[in-house]
Amino acid sequence: MYIHVGEDVMVRTDDIIAIIDRDTVQFSEELQLFLKNKDNHLCNLAKGSYKSLVITKNQLYLSPLASSTLKKRSKKYSNYENLL
Repeated sequence: MYIHVGEDVMVRTDDIIAIIDRDTVQFSEELQLFLKNKDNHLCNLAKGSYKSLVITKNQLYLSPLASSTLKKRSKKYSNYENLL
């Protein structure tokens, strides 16, 4: 399944590695270094400030949607959730 992560971008739920809120990204030196090293794979979907970082197998997205919203959407379509 796919989830909408901002603008017109849909991402396969199976490709999502992590959804991280903005505060965690801003206060983590490791994540700041990670983003700097992956700058060519970074796609900013937020017109203003972003609310979350979505890490996939091939791309990083700065999303205007809250991490809690994206988490709920990903759980809704997760194969694991359907098995319970």
